[in-house]
Amino acid sequence: MIYQKQSRFSPDELDQPIRDAAQRHRFGVLNVLDLRATLRNKGIDLGSEARVYDICNPQAASQALAHDPAVATLLPCRIAVYSTAAGSTLAMVHPTDLFAASGLHIDSTLPADVERELIAIIDEAAG
Repeated sequence: MIYQKQSRFSPDELDQPIRDAAQRHRFGVLNVLDLRATLRNKGIDLGSEARVYDICNPQAASQALAHDPAVATLLPCRIAVYSTAAGSTLAMVHPTDLFAASGLHIDSTLPADVERELIAIIDEAAG
């Protein structure tokens, strides 16, 4: 259900590689949620870095939404990056599992195609 890849790089060092890998695979970074900063603003010390990258491939999103507007509940795709003792972990929930769990069905290979691209983005960015 969750794909994870370890990296020797810190979350800060992974920011540009994630953006570059996403672009090579026709995805764009829409937003980065810094969970540590957000929680710190609420008076909670998370301690370690934790970020969530919202990424999107506009063509894939358009295809999926044209099939069923309820797909919007699964968008955008997300890659989490959190610090570990050895560097960082990059992780995502498999899009094929998200579709299966949601009960939404697309009569195409789109979820599997997006999943393949997200795995490639994570693998490339991790170094």
